[in-house]
Amino acid sequence: MTPPLPDMRRPEALYAHMRHTLAFYAPRVIDPSGGCFQFFKDDGSVFDRRTRHLVSSTRFVFNHALAWRWFGGPVGDVAHALAFVQRVHAQPQGGYAWVLDWHEGRAAVIDGTNHCYGLAFVLLAHAHATQAGVPGAREGIAATFELMEARFWEAAHGLYADEATPDWQVAAYRGQNANMHACEAMLAAHAATGEARYLDRALTLATAIAQRQAALAGGLVWEHYHPDWTPDWDYNRHDRTNIFRPWGFQTGHLTEWAKLLLMLERRLGAGAPQWLLPTARHFFDTAMREGWDATHGGLVYGFAPEREGGGVCDGDKYFWVQAESLAAAAWLAVRTGDEGYWQWYDRLWAYAWAHFVDHEHGAWYRILGPDNRKLTDEKSPAGKTDYHTMGACQDVLAALGLQPPAREATP
Repeated sequence: MTPPLPDMRRPEALYAHMRHTLAFYAPRVIDPSGGCFQFFKDDGSVFDRRTRHLVSSTRFVFNHALAWRWFGGPVGDVAHALAFVQRVHAQPQGGYAWVLDWHEGRAAVIDGTNHCYGLAFVLLAHAHATQAGVPGAREGIAATFELMEARFWEAAHGLYADEATPDWQVAAYRGQNANMHACEAMLAAHAATGEARYLDRALTLATAIAQRQAALAGGLVWEHYHPDWTPDWDYNRHDRTNIFRPWGFQTGHLTEWAKLLLMLERRLGAGAPQWLLPTARHFFDTAMREGWDATHGGLVYGFAPEREGGGVCDGDKYFWVQAESLAAAAWLAVRTGDEGYWQWYDRLWAYAWAHFVDHEHGAWYRILGPDNRKLTDEKSPAGKTDYHTMGACQDVLAALGLQPPAREATP
């Protein structure tokens, strides 16, 4: 039975929800032999003890740092998770293995591809570990930034390339997703260090994607590009299996960008460009108009561009789309004073509370069908970790002007 929905505009309700989600993972997530288990069924049982994906490994650093910063306790879990990234995913060629097989304290590389998306999360992990006081984490921020600069930065376009072989041969594909998460990571790096270069880079990335590239796609964020950063309208058109490179306008990426633009605006202060707020509103408002399922509720995964006839192209409901969108709604509500955004916030929480939140075991289900039926009992496979859901709660608190209490790290 679904319990009554608390008033999720109240900080106490957000704290409770973060704790409830964290309880699904703790303490079973910690692998004493190194890093974190990454594959969980609905009831919390681990169904793959060996596969380690860079995105999960880094996002668990974020999760543990969030837990320590908001709720206290030993900082050892943050250091434990970060050490696995630094010592096991890190490769002699200077990159980080995308997928590993970890067994009896030894790692074998399954996929050694270097992804800028992955490096963005390595940067994010070091930034949040720095704020949790983990020794050596701050140095990792600079090292990761410099690696991204050396291997992926394309100064002529003001954006990062996307992937490279283990020996750093850069592939032709270009994508916005890696750059969006790089922008997020730069904001976190600036919060952790105060160094202007990270904030400058966040603004450069945001301007390139949300202004120049969006102008090539009818004012919205297209996902895929050719090496010269012209849109690739056909990439993965008929492949819905690639969770990092889906076809179509992504409802959740539009709202995620809306949130990031407002975070950037607040961090820049009085000197922030005037386009940030109206662009954030445009992205969010379009996502709600095109992505909200008026019949079953919730936001769909993607919709087609007008040149393709428009309409929903993937009607499945993903947990992260709802989470990022409610966070964006809160930021817009606070920034504009428009009650309509609080109404979207409440509507999104009501939908997620009824369909995505597992009130028995904790955490959110990953994916539902268009009619909100569960499609799998794999609650948290590679890449999920509920980083989006707990991060959304933290982002709402930040929108309200609340930050974690000051703490001293304990052993």
